[in-house]
Amino acid sequence: MVPKHIGIILDGNRRFAKRLMLKPWKGHEWGAKKVEKLFEWCRELDIKELTLYAFSLENLSRPKEEFDCLMQIFRSEFNKLLFDERIDKDEIRINFIGRLGLLPQDLQDIMQKVMKKTERYSRHIINFAMAYGGRAEIIDAARKIADKASRGEIDINSINEDVFSQHLYLNSKPDLIIRTGGEKRISGFLLYQGDYAELCFVDKMWPEFEKADLVNAINDYAERDRRFGR
Repeated sequence: MVPKHIGIILDGNRRFAKRLMLKPWKGHEWGAKKVEKLFEWCRELDIKELTLYAFSLENLSRPKEEFDCLMQIFRSEFNKLLFDERIDKDEIRINFIGRLGLLPQDLQDIMQKVMKKTERYSRHIINFAMAYGGRAEIIDAARKIADKASRGEIDINSINEDVFSQHLYLNSKPDLIIRTGGEKRISGFLLYQGDYAELCFVDKMWPEFEKADLVNAINDYAERDRRFGR
């Protein structure tokens, strides 16, 4: 059984570059190219939704030179989506989730244009988690609900899991979360939505990840007995 929604923590770009004695952003450039291939693999495997942990809140504190190079990579890659014929052909909706206001304004503008252009599509969905943190997402959802409650727009007694989910950045649960880079933790990725996601940890750095690794993760997922606490 193929998971409908896969989340991927794109880890290991800097370590990959260090191994090759390159500047850190060279690893991010390799990683961006691998994301382009990932889109093709997911289309071939009929993955409905994909959420990528591309840039965390903690990443905002990266050294300025690396941060600036990362932002330029994002500008270039996201701008390509505006002109990518595959987006229209495959009817892919692109979302950006996180505290986007912390990112450079011109990058925010590009992301808004991409979301606007693809908002009518629903055959496939790709979510980029940018300036994202799982705790921050939960806090922001609580703030939205509290604000509505203070204005009388929502009854406190009506707040349940469904209502809370509707105020998150992403109201969709991943079936499978994959992390590359050899680390065995989720680092705050989709803390609320991923409560029952199956986890797969891959030792390869993200730029080394191949289609066979994705297929192996999916095959492993298909063999698991998902009981959801029952």
